[in-house]
Amino acid sequence: QVQLVESGGGSAQAGGSLRLSCAISGYTYSTYCMGWFRQAPGKEREGVAAIGTGGGSTYYADSVKGRFTISRDNAKNTLYLQMNSLKPEDTAMYYCAATKFFCLTLSISRYDYWGQGTQVTVSS
Repeated sequence: QVQLVESGGGSAQAGGSLRLSCAISGYTYSTYCMGWFRQAPGKEREGVAAIGTGGGSTYYADSVKGRFTISRDNAKNTLYLQMNSLKPEDTAMYYCAATKFFCLTLSISRYDYWGQGTQVTVSS
C-alpha cells in the first residue's frame, strides 16, 4: 500500500524558513517523479514544485521560484521542500504527491498518490 506522510509544517514569521519532509513507502520511490502542492483556505489546490526521479531536474511555480527548493533522497525514500523568505501568502496546507508517468508537471490530475498534508502558517 502506497503511503506518503508529510511533516515539518508549523508557524513562521515572514522572512523565516521551514523545511517540509515527505516520507514515502509502499512502492519503488526512485521510479516516481514527485511534487509539492498547497491549498489555502477558500482557494484551489495549486502546484508549488516538481522533481524528476534522479533529483537533477526541478520545476517551480513562479510564485516560489528563488525562495523554495525541492529535493529528494532516494536512499531514504524522502522528499523535501526547503522554504525560505516565507511570506504570509505562503500560508496553506502543503501536500506531497507522486506520479509515475508525468514528470516535472504541476498539473494536479497527473499525480497518482497524495499525502494527507501538513499546515504552514506564516505571520507578518
